[in-house]
Amino acid sequence: MVARTPWWARAAGVLLLSYTGLLGLMMWFEEQMLFVPARYPRGDWKPKFQFEDATFTAADGTKLHGWFLNHEQPGKAILFAHGNAGNVAMWGHDGAELRELGDAAVLVFDYRGYGRSEGSPTAKGVLADARAARAWLAKRTGVAEQDVILAGRSLGTGVAVDLAARDGAKALILISPFTSLPDVAALRYPFVPTHWLMRSRLDSLSLIKDFAGPMLMLHGDNDQLIPLALGQRLFAAAQEPKRLVVLRGSGHNDPINGDGLAAMRDFLKTLP
Repeated sequence: MVARTPWWARAAGVLLLSYTGLLGLMMWFEEQMLFVPARYPRGDWKPKFQFEDATFTAADGTKLHGWFLNHEQPGKAILFAHGNAGNVAMWGHDGAELRELGDAAVLVFDYRGYGRSEGSPTAKGVLADARAARAWLAKRTGVAEQDVILAGRSLGTGVAVDLAARDGAKALILISPFTSLPDVAALRYPFVPTHWLMRSRLDSLSLIKDFAGPMLMLHGDNDQLIPLALGQRLFAAAQEPKRLVVLRGSGHNDPINGDGLAAMRDFLKTLP
């Protein structure tokens, strides 16, 4: 007589198979979950501020697009890397604020697959896109690549930190930064071993110590997507000189408030 498998063992087997299948799906669709590009013509492509279209090519041949916001008397050049959703037509206002706050020439660029940029986004690809964007900005403004100020928001902070730590930068401005992508994913999916499974890392916590220039960090204390605690961990690992400004009551996607704008103005004015 064949012993019948207990019901609880059968149920456990079903749960295990379901869980394994879920992990497989999440690994397969990792990049689709991480990157949420808005393709042209979504967004406001005729904003009130003036800009020039910038086109350039990544090292692997991917054609990219951005908005160059020139200044009558630019004293600085700033490269702005935006978040994981939208495109330049949705993030250009951040570049316009930086232009006025810092009397700077600013390039806001789209990663591959965003806006008018070709291709599909990957963690490796967006880093290559940032390097191509910085090279274009340096050539356009006559500023050395290592003298470009790097600014990033949300996902873009990981891009900016990687670029600054590996290649150097005049300064870093990080808005709503994180320690690593697996750390952020673990907060949203606590039942998933994200640190084992994720291919996309953007491990800013490991890299930030290799940047020796000045850094300004802005982070809202009501950020539900990337909690302030992650930003504080990253800030603690960074070298001096550095400053952290906590934006009281601000969420992840809220406009930068007056305290944040004043901090960026003061920070940019202190740079030679």
